[in-house]
Amino acid sequence: MASATEAAWRGARPDVGAALRSVHDTRTLDIRRGALADVGQVLREAFDDRAGFVVADERTFAAAGADVVERLRAVGRSAGEPLVFPGTPAPYPDAAHLERVEQAFASVDAVPVVVGAGTLNDLTKLAAHRLGRPYLCVATAASMDGYTSFGAIVTQDGFKRTIGCPAPRAVIADLDVLAAAPTELNAAGYGDLLGKVTAGADWLLADALGLEPIDPGAWALVQPPLRSWLERPDTLREGDPDALERLFEGLTLVGIAMQLASSSRPASGAEHRFSHLWEMEALDAGHAAFAHGFKVGVGAIATAALYERLLTRDLRSLDVDAAVRAWPARDALEASVRAMHANPVVADNAVSETMAKYVEADALRTRLVRLRDVWGDLREALAAQLLPAASLRRMLAAAGAPTHPSHIGVDAARFRAAHAAARTIRARYTVLDLLFETGLHAEVVDEVLAPDGYWGAGDA
Repeated sequence: MASATEAAWRGARPDVGAALRSVHDTRTLDIRRGALADVGQVLREAFDDRAGFVVADERTFAAAGADVVERLRAVGRSAGEPLVFPGTPAPYPDAAHLERVEQAFASVDAVPVVVGAGTLNDLTKLAAHRLGRPYLCVATAASMDGYTSFGAIVTQDGFKRTIGCPAPRAVIADLDVLAAAPTELNAAGYGDLLGKVTAGADWLLADALGLEPIDPGAWALVQPPLRSWLERPDTLREGDPDALERLFEGLTLVGIAMQLASSSRPASGAEHRFSHLWEMEALDAGHAAFAHGFKVGVGAIATAALYERLLTRDLRSLDVDAAVRAWPARDALEASVRAMHANPVVADNAVSETMAKYVEADALRTRLVRLRDVWGDLREALAAQLLPAASLRRMLAAAGAPTHPSHIGVDAARFRAAHAAARTIRARYTVLDLLFETGLHAEVVDEVLAPDGYWGAGDA
């Protein structure tokens, strides 16, 4: 007999056609074996038979880009020589690469056709938007949820930002191409999708506190079918086409949900705060780069571990007066945030994001009283939404993804510090904010990091 949690996760796979009809940006989504053969037809039908200009890097060009160029040339729809970045080092989503892509697009009257995944898609998305052009994306790996997302992530002066811009008009995902991708890329996509477990919990939390209401349409696209997308991660590691189709469908519909909500909230919670922090730290220090989804996966385990300790508390008896008395003034909070970040640009942006969600003592009191009043129902909803940290860890391991901070180059000191610093880099409300506002943050973090706590007891 299924448990209550399992039953809560069950849901029919969503109607992809209906999902596309609910949004404005993406109109065509072709996920199947052999889909690449129809790239000329997609270009003709979705873009009024205009020519296409291809951008890729050396790896994605070898995987699918050369085939795309050849097929477009065969139907007379290829504009100019493709822009192909080196494969090593991989292109980075910064101003220099963005300018190069934008200039290349501006030099031809054609539809941008990006062949690749995260960075290439983000660069194309923003450059095409600046030129007022819709674009076509040919996926090369099920590595992240950004293919169809609203907005592009770029790095400016060492700080990661999400800039609002339309998703691609059409996406082609040939399952044979996805299956041939390096296994770690699809494992990274699994980690990114797994993060929707904790992201959903954070949205429930923000909704219950009246901070960010749940968008029913966006929620329905992601949360009911999420467990079915995540099942059998071992088959994904084996390159099973059905598992890849489930994974890519899930990642793509998460992006559609972001389009529907005009926000990344359906996809991103505290687990992404950990990931973005580690990405900025790695860039600043020149550390080895790890896939975004790998960091999201470890961040999801960390977030789930915090929730497990939080849910042992009965916040209906929370001492609101004590929490309000301990609440820092603006100048004290700004000083503490700056002390968390060595890079002054990152520190400035962290202060800005943190202060955007700061509330004065009276408003905090009102919020905590509300939390106390709704905690009984909220705790039940959170328990039904979440999976144990140990379960997330097993699922990631089965998919071939990292499961411990040390696996992604984060040592014990940085990991402890991240539990405080991650809260500061985005204005979005998550469990990290709840722990901070209730005065429970230090206590709960100590519990999960203690020798007999989750991370102390777990194997690296």
